[in-house]
Amino acid sequence: MAKDPSFKKQEENRGGSLRDYWPLTALILIAAAVGFALVWPLGGGWWIRWMHYFMGFFLSAFAMLKIFHLSAFADGFEMYDLIAKRFHPYGYIYPFIELGLGLAYFGFFHPATTYILTIIVMTIGAVGVVRALKRGLDINCPCMGSVLDVPLSTVTLTEDIGMGLMAAVMLFMRMGG
Repeated sequence: MAKDPSFKKQEENRGGSLRDYWPLTALILIAAAVGFALVWPLGGGWWIRWMHYFMGFFLSAFAMLKIFHLSAFADGFEMYDLIAKRFHPYGYIYPFIELGLGLAYFGFFHPATTYILTIIVMTIGAVGVVRALKRGLDINCPCMGSVLDVPLSTVTLTEDIGMGLMAAVMLFMRMGG
């Protein structure tokens, strides 16, 4: 059966429209709203708490999306992640690492350790994404699980870098910077 020519055009332009990233944008906006809803009644000094709640919701939601179809995530993740390429079980473990980090943010559990682990995990993820993008790998981003269709792209890279930077800012603030 021949493909519809308009389908081919859509495939070629994949990732070229903001609409392609609506699931990710919605998740970011909801995470921000959850963070604000949780800190609003607390008054002053809300910035660090907002970041914790944002990161907690964001990481927990992403983990949930991955866990829905764990084997599909692990297979896709192995295509670009530095650790999963060498150790396939890491693709099955990673969503639970992400969930653990999300819950640690919600619970303000050992904040400095949580920040450092987040920086490490997100940096490894960012390097893997950069390498995949340089190779021209065109896959759906496993970061959203197999539930949502978002292409692996510079947006994925920005997400990893953004989460790592937020953790670094919180670490810096915690250290008295």
